Formats: sequence, C-alpha cells, structure tokens
Amino acid sequence: MRITSCLFLIILFIGKTLEAKEADFFTGKVKSFHSKTVEGVDKVIYVFDIPIYGADHISNKKMIHAANIMAQYLDNDEDGIVDDMSVWQSLKKNHASLIMWSKMKDIRRFDSPFLEHSQDLGEDETSILWHDDRTERFDASLEEILHLITSQGYAFAYPDVFGEMPGSLLTEAMDMARGGCFKRVPSKYPLKAWFTYDDRTCGYECMATEYLYWGLTSWLGAQENRGEEIVHEWKLNTRHKMKETDQLLMRILTNPKFHIPQKLPNGRYTPRTSD
Repeated sequence: MRITSCLFLIILFIGKTLEAKEADFFTGKVKSFHSKTVEGVDKVIYVFDIPIYGADHISNKKMIHAANIMAQYLDNDEDGIVDDMSVWQSLKKNHASLIMWSKMKDIRRFDSPFLEHSQDLGEDETSILWHDDRTERFDASLEEILHLITSQGYAFAYPDVFGEMPGSLLTEAMDMARGGCFKRVPSKYPLKAWFTYDDRTCGYECMATEYLYWGLTSWLGAQENRGEEIVHEWKLNTRHKMKETDQLLMRILTNPKFHIPQKLPNGRYTPRTSD
C-alpha cells in the first residue's frame, strides 16, 4: 500500500483536549516506547492520542495501516477532527489502546493495568491487500479496531443507546436479531434469528460488541462478498438485507446524533487541511 505523504504531517486537533499533546493526534509515525507501567511494548503509534502498541518485531507498515483504519473510524469525514468528542473522551478516560501481536508469547509479555481496556490485533490478520482485492484475506483490523471504539467509547459515551448490558437500544436490537434475550449461547438459535454467534466464551456484553460490528460493517459494504463464509453467525451481509430486516439497528446506525461512520475505512487516511 502506498502511504500518502500527508500521513507524515502532524495533524492539529481543533477542539477540547484532555491534556494531550497536539503532536500525538496523528503523526503517521511509529515511535520507540519504553515504560515501567506498560511492559512488553517496544513501540507505539498514536491516533488522536489513542495508542497502538507493538513488540519490536511487529511490522511498522502493519501498525501504520492499523493507525489509518482507526483514524478513519474516529474521523470518518476526514476533516482532521474527531467526529464525536464524547466517544473520544470515553476512550481516553478508559485508557483504551490497541495491542498488535504476531505470536502468543507477545500477548503473554503484555502486562499492565493500563491495558485492561485494550483490544488485540494479530499482525497476520491485518490484511492491507484486502482493500484493493477482496479475494485476499479479510482485513481483521476493521473488526478489532471497531470493537475497541464501540466497547470502550460508544458504550460509555451513550450507555442508554450503545450500552452492552440488557436494556439499551443496542441490546434490544440484538435480542431481536438473536431471537431472544440469551445471557449464554443457546444450544440452538431460533430459526428466525439472523445473528447466531456461537462462541461460548463470548458473554452477553461480548455478543453486543460482535453484533454491532456485524451490523455496521455490513451496512458499510465490508461483508457483501463474504455471505457463505459468515452465514453460520451472521445472515445480513449486505446493505439491502440490513435495511430490510434489522430496522432497530438501522435506526441507531443512521442517527446523525451519534456520528456513526458512514464510510468504510480503507487504510488511507487523508485529512483535509485548511488553506
């Protein structure tokens, strides 16, 4: 993937900040990192002051790609400013971070209470080529980074809507999609269900995170060629199917109040700069 030169410009964030340095908002550069409070991390790249950590053997190219994906989720109109300040503030308050790994020993090395609200992303599952050729392996950065933003950002900024416990608008929609309110994965989902995720290690909150991912990325077009691959856990893989079937979730995704991304990230964050 060719990285545009403007990625290496420092993008100044205009608006409220939480004692963050302007230079950390998006530099497009991987920097060395050493901290007594975050062990097992050798380098970092910041996206609107949200860190993406990695061990020294993680590809800088993959880390930069992940940073571009995160930037496009947070600044979907690419004007250089985070779209939803409340979501960003929640991510900051929760010390949200992304951790990139290539081997299981990398994950075992990571040790810090500051990583309690982190999301991991494998180097091998970060597929830059997918954005130009969708026969390539799916780019899991679209999933894992969105998980971080929704579970540590949206769920806290708008708990009545995006909260991951029973009673929010999101989980009410999810219960409809699963054919009932199941605290645990049922032995068999109802035939009418279209969200049938069956990972028994995934509790109710985790299910809500997964449901929002499937719904939003299907609406944005990421799943349209993956119908057979994902049908065992998600059936509404196109915009048309989403619009026709999951009206409850669509009301959330299309409500401009929440600044939900309406354009699928492609790993090429190119913020507009004022003259």
